[in-house]
Amino acid sequence: MNVITRIDGIRPALDELVPSRYALQLGDIDVLVISDGVVTPPAESMATNADPAARAAWLDDRFLSREAFDWALNAVVVRSAGRTILIDSGLGVEVPDFRRAGHLVQRLEAAGIDLASVTDVVLTHMHFDHVGGLLVDGVKERLRPDLRVHVAAAEAKFWEAPDFSRTAMGPILSDVARRAAKHFLNEYYGQLRPFEAEYEVAPGVVVQRTGGHTPGHSVVRLASGDDRLTFGGDAVFPVSFDHPEWHNGFEHDPEEATRVRVRLLRELAANREALVSTHMPFPSVGRVAVAGDLFRWVPAWWDY
Repeated sequence: MNVITRIDGIRPALDELVPSRYALQLGDIDVLVISDGVVTPPAESMATNADPAARAAWLDDRFLSREAFDWALNAVVVRSAGRTILIDSGLGVEVPDFRRAGHLVQRLEAAGIDLASVTDVVLTHMHFDHVGGLLVDGVKERLRPDLRVHVAAAEAKFWEAPDFSRTAMGPILSDVARRAAKHFLNEYYGQLRPFEAEYEVAPGVVVQRTGGHTPGHSVVRLASGDDRLTFGGDAVFPVSFDHPEWHNGFEHDPEEATRVRVRLLRELAANREALVSTHMPFPSVGRVAVAGDLFRWVPAWWDY
């Protein structure tokens, strides 16, 4: 369990054995990747249309369990032109069984980021592990009353009557997702700033709808000077580089999600742009390379 300690005159410090934040400078834009922890769904959920033997071989090759696959859960804080933008908010307490996640608020504090300083929230989509941190008791009261929450209009519309028929989430997680999205819309509806295709949140910070994973799933493109970085949300998973055709169990339109994934990976490989994604291992900073007909993940060298 993480413990926040406070000493007068010194910002909060997090008692942890491994780092939970990683800072980058992207031209004039400050970027901070924050780990909300790790969620552990069944391993089969990362490749629901894969041959079980092929999926097992992929896991074995990486010394990973065939039973439960650890997914990192990353959020990002961006500072640009006086705005502080939180991209996604982690799990919160939406799934009590995932005890190694839901730490975003404490880790923001440990990084010296006051919730009251956040001017904007961008949601890549409204699954429970992306909106849950904003639903923790006491969080909304600490946020600014003029907070702007940017989400694709198609996403907000979808969650008014969501369809889970093409996912492999099962009834328990489907109920969690439905309940969390409804709770979020009830709490933050007045602060929503829906967009259709794309919207510039701040200079060099543009959110673009991709669809696929959910109807309003979006990515966030950051650009300053010659530097570029994309936060890919749930468009890309660890297995996506070797098997972009494997469906993720949380995808509401698996075929479209595959097309979105391949287009994004091809683009990132061509322009050499940095990538951060929700479920890539922390700090999730790297680049995409072409490997024959597939792709290769190239983690960034840690910059101390």
